[in-house]
Amino acid sequence: MLSMSKRRETGASVLGGHVDAAQDIVYRWLKQHVLTLPSQEGTFLTEAEVCRGTGTSRTPVREALLRLEADGLLRIVPKKGAYVPPITEADIEAVMQARGLVEEWCSRRAASFGEMLAAELDRLIAEQVDLLQDPVAFIECDREFHRTIVRAAGNPVLADFYESLRDRQLRMGVHVMTISGGRGESVLAEHAAIVEGIRRGDPEQAAAAVAEHLACTFVALRLPVAAGWAARAQVATSGLINRDNGRQRVT
Repeated sequence: MLSMSKRRETGASVLGGHVDAAQDIVYRWLKQHVLTLPSQEGTFLTEAEVCRGTGTSRTPVREALLRLEADGLLRIVPKKGAYVPPITEADIEAVMQARGLVEEWCSRRAASFGEMLAAELDRLIAEQVDLLQDPVAFIECDREFHRTIVRAAGNPVLADFYESLRDRQLRMGVHVMTISGGRGESVLAEHAAIVEGIRRGDPEQAAAAVAEHLACTFVALRLPVAAGWAARAQVATSGLINRDNGRQRVT
């Protein structure tokens, strides 16, 4: 069930019946809702629920849902609502491969900044320590850590491409932080290893630390997905068993 203190949490109010403004408000709130609540995966959101949650009418909600469908975050199913598809292993593999290609190259280039960049990354790690109990804020800070390295490499095309991964990174990161206990502490240690390579000005050490970090992240991401598949398979199997038992009782 969606819940929100009406318009207050959207950071804006809908005035004068401006549908475009209302649509933007609903879109931003609903996008954040889908990206940061793993419990919504594999469920349907209805227009009525979103209307109640955001305090808006159906028209801006309907338009916001269509925009999110275009973003690939929802799939609208007639007469059922907006389906929030679960993260798949293919999604994880595609995003992590893209991150590896960008981040390893960028870490090699960024290592030339040595202590200057390392000090900024140390500051972000310190922020993450304080955010261990807040998965969303922790992952947002995690994103800033990696984005700082990518930007330092000085390739604006790669930096723009990396930004395009933001929504998927946020969703996957919050997913694993919420479900996998202890991942936050491991991330901090892996980040520290990356910083050490940069501080030494050693491009290969920095890139190797990034590769190790992404490999660990890949494994951590796959575990909850595999668990979800197992749970769904168990439910399906139980249904088949119950159905077969029912048939046996009838005969």
